[in-house]
Amino acid sequence: MSFVSEFKQFAIKGNVVDLAVGVIIGAAFGRIVDSIVKDLIMPLVGKVVGGLDFSSYFIMLSDPPAGYSGPMTYEALTKAGVPLFAYGNFLTVLVNFIILAFIIFLMVKQINRLKRNEPAPPPAAPPEEVALLREIRDSLKR
Repeated sequence: MSFVSEFKQFAIKGNVVDLAVGVIIGAAFGRIVDSIVKDLIMPLVGKVVGGLDFSSYFIMLSDPPAGYSGPMTYEALTKAGVPLFAYGNFLTVLVNFIILAFIIFLMVKQINRLKRNEPAPPPAAPPEEVALLREIRDSLKR
């Protein structure tokens, strides 16, 4: 079997296609959740704790380089090479993960609920020999 035909058989299997669709939808869904967290939830959390952009909360672990005259923002200091303890960004990612995990949990729970419980197939009739042996056993008990 040639490499191309073997790859073609692999690529058209149902599981591979399902996985590809899942990855694409998951990436798009992840971007939606990122936007919900970044644009809707974290500004509210930032407002409650006294700031508007919660993701830019950080602690400088060292001073900026000598002669640095740029703004003291997360992005500018990171570009300048200043080590930062970015707890605000971490909390943003953590909230993002919790929301995504909760939504996936709800989706899996709903999918499991929608799956129909197929009734167990009726037991198959025993082979003729087993039925004959049972008759003999029952007649001997009498």
